Amino acid sequence: MEQSRKELTAMGYSYQGGFTLIVVLFILLVIVGSAYVC
Repeated sequence: MEQSRKELTAMGYSYQGGFTLIVVLFILLVIVGSAYVC
């Protein structure tokens, strides 16, 4: 039971990291896009 809980936490952490990466890339895309338009 304890092992599965650890795996679930690790999976959630990696998912959270991936989500953060997507958000950062999206923000960079918006900044570069707005600078390119202007």
